[in-house]
Amino acid sequence: MTRKANQPFVRNAWYIAAWSEELDNGILSRTIMNQPMVIYRDAEGKVGALEDRCCHRGAPLTHGHVSEMGLQCGYHGLTFDTTGKCVDIPGQKNIPPQAHVQAFPMVERNEILWIWMGDPALADETKIVDYAYHDDKENWPHMKSMFQIKSNYMLMIDNLMDLTHLGYVHNKTIGGNPLNHVGAEMNARQTENGAYFIRWMMDHEPPPTYKKGGKFTGLVDRWQEFEYVGPSVVLQWSGALEKGKGARENRDQDGFHLRILHAATPETDTTFHYFWSAANGYRQDDPAATQELYDEIYPTFIEDKVIMEAQQDRINLNPERDLVEIHADGALALARLALDKIIAEDQASMAQAAE
Repeated sequence: MTRKANQPFVRNAWYIAAWSEELDNGILSRTIMNQPMVIYRDAEGKVGALEDRCCHRGAPLTHGHVSEMGLQCGYHGLTFDTTGKCVDIPGQKNIPPQAHVQAFPMVERNEILWIWMGDPALADETKIVDYAYHDDKENWPHMKSMFQIKSNYMLMIDNLMDLTHLGYVHNKTIGGNPLNHVGAEMNARQTENGAYFIRWMMDHEPPPTYKKGGKFTGLVDRWQEFEYVGPSVVLQWSGALEKGKGARENRDQDGFHLRILHAATPETDTTFHYFWSAANGYRQDDPAATQELYDEIYPTFIEDKVIMEAQQDRINLNPERDLVEIHADGALALARLALDKIIAEDQASMAQAAE
């Protein structure tokens, strides 16, 4: 089996545009799907995402500031609300109807700012991925980050849906013995809009991060549960219990538990924004444990960044050249099949709207 490395954008879908706290220091400049935009919170706390281009002289709105009335352009003072409508022109009472900028549907939920890049009429909020763990800080204290990675966004999904790389790329932290990963018991299936897998590694030495976090002194039974929610989100629950504690029957026991939200939001065809949030589910009343987990995971994801950027460099030399799939790519292949279906549906919707 072969597949293409790069994939086109899916516009009629929700993507993470930013973490809510990224607006704590004012307006935010971000490019999504080749579209420069400005994201801001108005005086009433509502969040908006507008094209980063004033309709008057084309100046970037990110050079402006938030006023009581909305986002004010830093060139001549035109002010826009979160719908993109111009609500004030200094020295002019009448505002022409064409004085507006493009606005993108945005929803704030679970400490996440979600954006819709396609037809606003199709922006169904029920399709937003629910991540209630962010709202449960008592049981899942967490820390977040975002990297810009110079590769097609689907290389991140591929990376997450094939964990046999862990023992090679992350052997000093979350990985462990490479042969344990290759020989893991794997159960994968396609879902309505993505793919799911769970891997079991029984009776194994815990990797360094697990030893440090879970205080293990012996062997463990370890699992990794991942769900791809197309086109851009992967939900992860990984953990371990002491060997023989019945991990298969009841994973919710005290042990080592972490949940990670991964999201790959396309910036351009060959760059993306990687959002991730790591939650501590084992020593929740210890802030040092949450910081320690973050400090352990951060360098592992930098390792992924290095690999993916190197991949993209080589792919760019011949982007049409197919990639060969191997046995370990089972869940990855299911994710790609799901994405193919999502892309086809998206392109059909856009063609229908253009008629």
